[in-house]
Amino acid sequence: MTVPESETSAGNALAVEVLRKCSDNPSAFLALNQGNEIYTVPEIFGFVCFKRVGRYRVQFGGPFADPADRPVLLRRFLADTRAARKRVLALQVQREDAELYAELGMRVNQIGASYAVELAGATLRGKKFVSLRNKISRATRAGLEIAEVDAAAHRADIEAVDRPWLRGKGRHVKELEFLIGEIGGPAQEYRKLFLGTIEGRPVGYLSFAPVYGRRAGWLHDLSRRLPDAPPGVMEAINFHAMTQFRETGSEWLHFGFTPFTGLEAGHELPGARPFVTRVVRLLGERGELVYPSKTQLEYKMKWNPAVILPEYMAYPSLLTPPALWSLLRVTNSV
Repeated sequence: MTVPESETSAGNALAVEVLRKCSDNPSAFLALNQGNEIYTVPEIFGFVCFKRVGRYRVQFGGPFADPADRPVLLRRFLADTRAARKRVLALQVQREDAELYAELGMRVNQIGASYAVELAGATLRGKKFVSLRNKISRATRAGLEIAEVDAAAHRADIEAVDRPWLRGKGRHVKELEFLIGEIGGPAQEYRKLFLGTIEGRPVGYLSFAPVYGRRAGWLHDLSRRLPDAPPGVMEAINFHAMTQFRETGSEWLHFGFTPFTGLEAGHELPGARPFVTRVVRLLGERGELVYPSKTQLEYKMKWNPAVILPEYMAYPSLLTPPALWSLLRVTNSV
C-alpha cells in the first residue's frame, strides 16, 4: 500500500530502522525528506520511496529491504503502479538494484556517480592538498568559527544564509528538491548541522545525514554560504566535520550523487539505450545550464575520494519527453 505524507511522521522511526538494517545506498536517508510517499507490503520489512508527478511515480533509491525481499517488494510496487495506470521512473539506483530493474524488464542507464572519502586515511598533508589547505587557512584568518548546532534553535541563522544564497542564483532559480537534503521535518533529529560564523554573523552551513550499510558514516547532503563569504568557508566547515566524525568513530564521509559524472562504458548494463547514454554524456560535457555538475565534481575531487560508485536511472522501454518533464518537475528544476 502507499502511505501519504501525512502518515510518514508516525512511521519515521520504523523507516529509519529499515534503512539502518537494510540499506546500502549512501543517499538512502533522503528518502525520509518531507513530501515523499512510501509504498509498503505488510509481510515485508521495507519500503519504496516515490513522488507522484503527472503520469509517473518517480522513485528514489531502489527498494529498501533485505536483499532477499527486494525483488518481491519491487515487483509488487511495479504491479501496483501499473494497476494505477502510472509508470515508474527510478533515480539514484545502485548497481545491484539496477540489475534487478533490468531483470524485471525496465531499461537502465548510468546517469552519474557518488563519491566517498575514507575518514581513517583522510589527510590534508602533501602537495595535492596545498590549495585546499590555503583556502581553509584564509577562512580561519578571516575569523571563521564553526560549531555543531541545533537546527530549530538556529532557524534564523539558517534563513539568513538561505535568502541571499538563493538570490545570488538568479531571479528565476528555484531550490532543488528530492535528490538533495533538507533541514527540518520529522527526520531532523538524526542529522547533524554545522554552522560557520564570523564575528557572530552566519556565513555558511553544512548539513549531514547518516549513512548505513557497508560504508557507514555521514552524507554531505546540503551546503549553503553567503555570496560574500570569504574563500574557504565551506572547505573549513567540512574539514571540521570530518575531523569530528573521525574522532567519534565514523568511517566514511560521502559527498553524494553528482549527475552526468563518473560515466564509463563499463558501468552500463546490457540493454542500456545508446541514445540515453549519448544524451547523459552530452549533458556532462555541456550541460552546466541544466545542472552545475563540473563545479560539484571539482569540489568533491579536491578531497581525494577513495570510492566512486556509479548510479543509475531505470525507466520503461522508452524515455519519453513526459518522463523527462516529470524528472525536472520532481526536482523543482522547472
